[in-house]
Amino acid sequence: MDRAQACAFWLDSGPPSPGGGLAGETKARLRAAYAEPHRRYHDMTHIADCLAELAAIEGLDEARRLRLAYAIWWHDVVYDPTRSDNEAASAAQAGRDLAALGEDAATCAEVARLIELTTGHQVGDDDLEGALLVSIDLAVLGRAPEAYDVYARAIRQEYSHVPEAFFRPGRAAVLKRILDARPLYPDPAFRARLEDQARANLSREITNLR
Repeated sequence: MDRAQACAFWLDSGPPSPGGGLAGETKARLRAAYAEPHRRYHDMTHIADCLAELAAIEGLDEARRLRLAYAIWWHDVVYDPTRSDNEAASAAQAGRDLAALGEDAATCAEVARLIELTTGHQVGDDDLEGALLVSIDLAVLGRAPEAYDVYARAIRQEYSHVPEAFFRPGRAAVLKRILDARPLYPDPAFRARLEDQARANLSREITNLR
């Protein structure tokens, strides 16, 4: 399954549920959240792209794959560029929704933990699922320059309420923190495939912002 096919599959199928079927009400609420008009990057295209990255990973057992799919579907369900607790709020929403769907407490807690990792994108050495989720979420940084520029413009649109004089240094500082991470991608396979291009993209945007 190539990337386009995987994106189409996940967009059509919606989030998984413990029984293997689709939870229509949950699916509708998630889609409504990701269709909010202020979203330009953190929308269903981002979710589909993340799920396509997950679909391409070989050798994952089904329990891990399901937890990662849950975390992807819910990791940006709350997204308001004017607030600083989006990840925590998304994690809490995931816990409530998954419990209502019938997932056990351990799964709900693990999915919430994974989502909170996307705040700073730092994981422990032995955290396989955390490394995968963080690397999937940051995969856009390692795309070809033209695709990266589309992403960067979308982020600027999401922060259109911030004047240019404040956005430029703020955005540069965020990118510098990501660039300073060693490694940028905690999962080795993502690192080998994307890290060099991601560092080049980030360095170029930082230069342009300054």
